[in-house]
Amino acid sequence: MSTYTKRRPQGGPRKRRAFHSGGGPRRKPFQNNRKRFSGNYIDPSKFVNKAQPAESEQPYVPQNTFNDFAIDAELKKTIAEKGYVHPTPIQDQAIPHIIEGKDVVGIANTGTGKTASFLIPLVSRVRTNSEKKTLVLVPTRELALQIDTELKGLTRGMRLFSVCCVGGAPIGKQIGMLRYPNQFIIGTPGRVKDLIERKKIRLSDFDAIVLDEADRMLDMGFVHDMRFVMAGMPKEHQTLFFSATMSPEIERLITEFLHNPVYISVKTSDTSKNVEQDIVRVERGSGKFEVLQQLLSKEEFSKVLIFGRTKHGVEKLSIALGQCGFKSESIHGNKTHSHRQRALGAFKDNRVQILVATDVAARGLDIADVSHVINYELPMTYEDYVHRIGRTGRGTKRGTALTFID
Repeated sequence: MSTYTKRRPQGGPRKRRAFHSGGGPRRKPFQNNRKRFSGNYIDPSKFVNKAQPAESEQPYVPQNTFNDFAIDAELKKTIAEKGYVHPTPIQDQAIPHIIEGKDVVGIANTGTGKTASFLIPLVSRVRTNSEKKTLVLVPTRELALQIDTELKGLTRGMRLFSVCCVGGAPIGKQIGMLRYPNQFIIGTPGRVKDLIERKKIRLSDFDAIVLDEADRMLDMGFVHDMRFVMAGMPKEHQTLFFSATMSPEIERLITEFLHNPVYISVKTSDTSKNVEQDIVRVERGSGKFEVLQQLLSKEEFSKVLIFGRTKHGVEKLSIALGQCGFKSESIHGNKTHSHRQRALGAFKDNRVQILVATDVAARGLDIADVSHVINYELPMTYEDYVHRIGRTGRGTKRGTALTFID
């Protein structure tokens, strides 16, 4: 909700105009961004950065092609059919070490092909030995489902099976699917821990574990669940650890969870060079929602991801945009699993122009051709900002990130 006070004429009565999407108490207008913002203060200059022309960057020269890797021939064929010849930097450097069975720490920007860097060698080893089993832990159900989709694309026709074990979805159905042989279990830490305690997942069956978006799992308070799962893994197992950041807390987890790992860092900068970043200043006497409407009405705003801070605020904003004629969906923690998937599907398939989300959509989601990310409300930390704007400008595509400053 955005409220503002319209400047009154000399001697006239004071009037207040307010945008309310769905009712609720009115808030007093706030004077400056720093006072109202409850997260870490972020200097607005950090939200401004010009995208760099591609020719200004030195292109990465891969040491391998996918055909060079010591992976299953059928898998090579599938990769070739997808049109992939040269791996991304993280794939080029990580895949050989994973094939050798080493523990790997991968630090990489979002949108760099990280998921395939661990799926390709792990699928290949199952093709060699069908008894091999892998557990993949991720912070959100959306990321789990996205990895599962990518896995199914790589293994079509290979008779390899997987199951997603995530919160917010019926546990009974997941328990039923776990009765069948699955070479991959992909899940969120809380739900996986629950299923282990119910004796529906036996960690002794697994000889590899992937901790993907480990920094986000740490941020979301999953560290105890991660430790519970890692403590139950067999003594001899392979651990793959991927993160976008390397904080002291992450370094401690690496020391705790991994044995003599190979460190691979292909992170080039905090934010993608493909993303044009700027701020939108909303002056006193102007309406924040009206400014947003004007932006979204422009032709170039073809596929827009808008971030808010609270579940209630995100839902209200999405409803208000719909009432103004925009095709909009929302995604946040109060939505059921099926509702979130329907909203994501509509956005991915371009059936809606706008997806309004909390930070649940800030990491891991790979949605093609997002033209703009709009921070309608400021992120809690600069790290959250980096992950939010990473939803646009993915791969070689260009994108724009705009941050509202009051």
